[in-house]
Amino acid sequence: MDKITLGTSGVEVSALCYGTDLIGSSVNESDSHRLLDAFTSHGGTFIDTGNFYASWYPGCVGGESEATIGRWMAARGNRSRMVISTKLGFDYPGCEGGLNAREIERECEKSLKRLQTDYIDVYYAHRDDFDTPQHETMEAFHRLVSAGKVRAIGASNLWLWRVAEANEIARQHGLTPYSVVEQRYTYLRPRHGADFGPQICITDDMKRFCAHHNMTLIAYSILLQGAYTREDRPVPAQFAGPEADERIAALSQVAGETGHTLSQVIIAWMRQSDPPVLPIIGGSRTQQVEENIGALALTLSADQMERLTRAGDPNVKKAWLR
Repeated sequence: MDKITLGTSGVEVSALCYGTDLIGSSVNESDSHRLLDAFTSHGGTFIDTGNFYASWYPGCVGGESEATIGRWMAARGNRSRMVISTKLGFDYPGCEGGLNAREIERECEKSLKRLQTDYIDVYYAHRDDFDTPQHETMEAFHRLVSAGKVRAIGASNLWLWRVAEANEIARQHGLTPYSVVEQRYTYLRPRHGADFGPQICITDDMKRFCAHHNMTLIAYSILLQGAYTREDRPVPAQFAGPEADERIAALSQVAGETGHTLSQVIIAWMRQSDPPVLPIIGGSRTQQVEENIGALALTLSADQMERLTRAGDPNVKKAWLR
């Protein structure tokens, strides 16, 4: 699997990231290990988790995903080959949430213990905290980097202006900046006013900002939990409408031309976009992981990229769909 460097951090990761929000909860321990093995057997190195995964699942209190990954790395003896990202900011039992210095330092230690490691490759602010000065947050992250406990920091579910403000504070005070932004993103465009709660979507402005400042964009929820392919999973209301129908038609057309699945075309489209977006793939079965990784074999033509990107745009004629 190809490798890329995250922004200006110097941290090198695989071209795809494996998301583990259900590892160790709805996916049991042995199946979790099989899924992680499947991902790494194809050269995958980048694994994404969070401190509160999966506190929302019955019987879980948070930390289950990190702990499962920690046991898997210990069993495989592969920590030095893995790039692990985790996050803080949401509350869960025993954690008040937020991004104050005390919370950052305490949650980092808890994550290190669960992951059975002495460093985190990428540590994300997972949810904004308007009650804590950004200077305090960035100083706390910088201390972790200086101590060797964290290699790079990232922002997830933060508004663009907050990321820009935080990095300007870092620039002025010689602190470690955010080098990665992880947001919600998929092929379908959200409808105007769509509400995703605390989750924030990648926007065109965010793309331009990250390209200009050499920050890597990473996307989660890229396949909408199967809504593109499963009849029992309708397109979420935040996306549904005539524009979504046109984009799905374009997606289906390109999938037919290439002989690849809809999921693979979406992943390839993201990776070839300008700027490129690094997708977080999932899958509760090894076949799903294998299918997603198969997208790396697909290179879309310039014409296919243009058709996919412009589909549903009211200012573009749809002659190619007729």
